[in-house]
Amino acid sequence: MPGLPMKYNKNFDVDTVLRTVEAVSRNHPEGSPEEEALRICAAALLFVRDDVRKLDEFREFFRKLTTPAAEGVKLAHTFASREEAEAWLASGVATDGQLVRAGGQGFIVVDRGPKGLKLVRIPLPEELPPHKPGE
Repeated sequence: MPGLPMKYNKNFDVDTVLRTVEAVSRNHPEGSPEEEALRICAAALLFVRDDVRKLDEFREFFRKLTTPAAEGVKLAHTFASREEAEAWLASGVATDGQLVRAGGQGFIVVDRGPKGLKLVRIPLPEELPPHKPGE
């Protein structure tokens, strides 16, 4: 599954998925590797279906597998200008690795040890040119 572009439906219905798995499994002889794999997938869904916490954890796990990396980029803050971002950095609340947008551009907070924190320019996904298939 990893590496395959898939659309994530955050509200997928487990029972609908189970009915689909059952329908697909009918196309494979009982005891075949395909039928066994589908049975195992169905059992995994049944395992998480009736426990809201497990189902939520599974949904998040599945989201991470299926969403493009760009959708996983989380900004800590957005600032109107680089100066505002620098003031925030100087306030002492920033932490190493945080991503911010300042003046429409992306930056990452880098801890330089005794020299302190610094904003380093890093393009955000929306700043990059669109991906062309085959590249």
